[in-house]
Amino acid sequence: MNKIFLDKNEWMDKVGYCRAKRVGNNIFISGTVANDIDGNPVGIGNAEIQTRVILEKFRAILDYFECGLETIVRTRIFTTDISRWEEIGNVHGEFFKDIKPTTTMVEVSRLISDEYLVEIEAEAIVEI
Repeated sequence: MNKIFLDKNEWMDKVGYCRAKRVGNNIFISGTVANDIDGNPVGIGNAEIQTRVILEKFRAILDYFECGLETIVRTRIFTTDISRWEEIGNVHGEFFKDIKPTTTMVEVSRLISDEYLVEIEAEAIVEI
């Protein structure tokens, strides 16, 4: 089964990507930032809010694929300020306390826009 998830984003066609893609029993979620339906940044300056918005987006994406957060086996967290790791990690823990996917958190010099402190991508495995 191959299926893609597209959201309202002018860059998907320009850059040539999708928000998430299911291939067989694997779901790959692209790097995701905290923005609203119109693409405007939310939680500017607040790593906790941005992380929560991103992980709620993951929940909606996985709902589209008829599964849940429990299918996530790996997350990769990118932040422009690693000193905020605990804020980010605490929210990640709220969502994944019992799931415990493998994860990586790294500091990067910049994300797509200076308003974003956090970007997260994920991989999930579902039963066929």
